[in-house]
Amino acid sequence: MHIEVRGLNKKFGDFQAVTDVNFEIEKGQLIGLLGPSGGGKTSILRMLAGLETVDDGDIVFHGKRVNELPPQERGIGFVFQNYALFKHMTVEENIAFGLEVKKWTKPKIQERVAELVELTGLKGFEKRYPHQLSGGQRQRVAFARALAPEPQLLLLDEPFAAIDAKIRHELRSWLREMIDRLGITSIFVTHDQDEAIEVADQIMIINKGRLEQKGTPWEIYKNPQSPFVAGFIGESTIVEDVSSLRGFGGTGELSGTKALIRPEYVEIGKASDFELLSATEKGTVRHIHFRGSEWLVEVEIGATKLVTYRSLEKEILQPGNEVRVLIHRAYLFNDTDSWVMENRLKEDPMPVHI
Repeated sequence: MHIEVRGLNKKFGDFQAVTDVNFEIEKGQLIGLLGPSGGGKTSILRMLAGLETVDDGDIVFHGKRVNELPPQERGIGFVFQNYALFKHMTVEENIAFGLEVKKWTKPKIQERVAELVELTGLKGFEKRYPHQLSGGQRQRVAFARALAPEPQLLLLDEPFAAIDAKIRHELRSWLREMIDRLGITSIFVTHDQDEAIEVADQIMIINKGRLEQKGTPWEIYKNPQSPFVAGFIGESTIVEDVSSLRGFGGTGELSGTKALIRPEYVEIGKASDFELLSATEKGTVRHIHFRGSEWLVEVEIGATKLVTYRSLEKEILQPGNEVRVLIHRAYLFNDTDSWVMENRLKEDPMPVHI
């Protein structure tokens, strides 16, 4: 299903939940709605589903405006955060419920249920009740029930929020594979960056009811279009005046300009580790945190605190160690503009006194 949303607005009393949201989604894509809690993600999802009315704007499915269509006529499957399974029904009865409402024939229902049980990895659990299943299995039943009527659009509201971390990671991979196999257009709400980056074809960043940016995970991470997006995606540090950092000042035009600096923009080590020592400055390690595959190091340059990653293969640093710090680039922004800037001294080295 191809989706187009034009000028979408929604108020709850005096609260403006969604403001002038516009986007298009191509058939077969898996889209992540990502943003902080209360930002408007679920409101957008519920309007697409027909569970909330639209105050202003148009929702268009395959060229047809569907604002007034009831949920059951929109060709949508909806997976809720809390599963919403019927406790008194078995797995197969839960999956079959929507088909019975639509008055499918019994043989066709049995065939569809068997197909979905196989697809979702629930074979052998057909006669069990929800309380006899794990969290991951219950979520698979919820997926199967949403897919049973063969919807053209699958909507998922925080589908993995109630599941522990290990099972959540397994279900992400399973969902991605299932969507690829079915080719169904899908939109899922999440506030988990890793989840959106790992699963989605494209991400839409929603903040305070507005669409901040839409693009692939890599595009959004590499080229954020607003300070909010830059600060929300990935780990980062805000520096109030970038001109205080070596390689980003000296001419005066950046005085007072703020900078967002990601850990991968920062390199630390001994003086002998750097070919362009002139682009580095002195720093002091303050804290180190083991992250499983790497160290997260907090370092200070004067009054400026930065974080960076360090390989486990390199010498282990300790709090208090003096290091050289090279900031490769920074995301700069002021009241009117934002841009990425490389360290000038990497291209135009100058003498340095250690």
